[in-house]
Amino acid sequence: MTPAPDAHASTQALREDLRAFDDYLRVERGASPATRSAYRRDLIAFADFLADDPCTCWRDVHSDHVLRFVAQRHRRGIGGRSLARALAAIRALYAWLLREGRADLDPAAGLRAPREQRQLPRTLQVEDLEQLLQLPGDDPLSRRDRAMLELFYSSGLRLAELANLDIDALDLGAGLVRVLGKGRKVREVPVGRPAREALRAWLRERADCAAPDEHAVFVSRRGWRLSHRAIQERLQRRARQLGLPQRVHPHMLRHSFATHMLESSGDLRAVQELLGHANIATTQVYTHLDFSHLADVYERAHPRARRRNKDKD
Repeated sequence: MTPAPDAHASTQALREDLRAFDDYLRVERGASPATRSAYRRDLIAFADFLADDPCTCWRDVHSDHVLRFVAQRHRRGIGGRSLARALAAIRALYAWLLREGRADLDPAAGLRAPREQRQLPRTLQVEDLEQLLQLPGDDPLSRRDRAMLELFYSSGLRLAELANLDIDALDLGAGLVRVLGKGRKVREVPVGRPAREALRAWLRERADCAAPDEHAVFVSRRGWRLSHRAIQERLQRRARQLGLPQRVHPHMLRHSFATHMLESSGDLRAVQELLGHANIATTQVYTHLDFSHLADVYERAHPRARRRNKDKD
């Protein structure tokens, strides 16, 4: 349904304000292009929603408008994470409007997006993982791709951590790699023997492939650091060549690492450190141990459980 002329005019006025807000984000807040783009999409959708009211300015908006906007998008299948981002965009807009004296309150204050069950990335079956890690080929690119795959799985690295890895971050003698994680936090993680061997094989080839001033561990044919997208594409291509039954991506290898570490050790704190999670709750959500395994760990590890087992004997 086409909005009435007055509704169209009010929407245009709201959008003009959004352009000014975007300038504020760019100039004063130094927001990233990705953040600005996401906020812009959410706020334009909100302004279009308000056209049916119509609201002539942002001061006319109240919490009921925001609730109905969130409810509408939720009914259309928008997930909780996206709705939370939309609420964050509205709050950021109103923080600016309040500072400019163009609003009296934040209509999104105290509102929360509907919760959704967090979808965990799938892991690879052990046999598929072994097939992927035994990637055939002795050419430089095969050696490079094999080293990337081994390092992903051996050390549980994020895509950005592997892509940003420099030569001086590797200590293969000690079996360690130093990575720059989220929040620019540096951590050292162990590198397993197969990964060390694959890295040594690649580094011998890398000397002839890398541009003179390039410090990246993993470089392209042209000698420059591989982009995130290039790494994802290489992994997917290799998985397709091997005939694996599902779409493989770097996070799947990280999740497989975390799951297999927990299944074999039961040490949640150690896995938290290896993954670089600031909060152990993130590690608990990230993994999916079944109850039988947790019960087994409890029976073997908890003092009271051991005492009870002795009594049974």
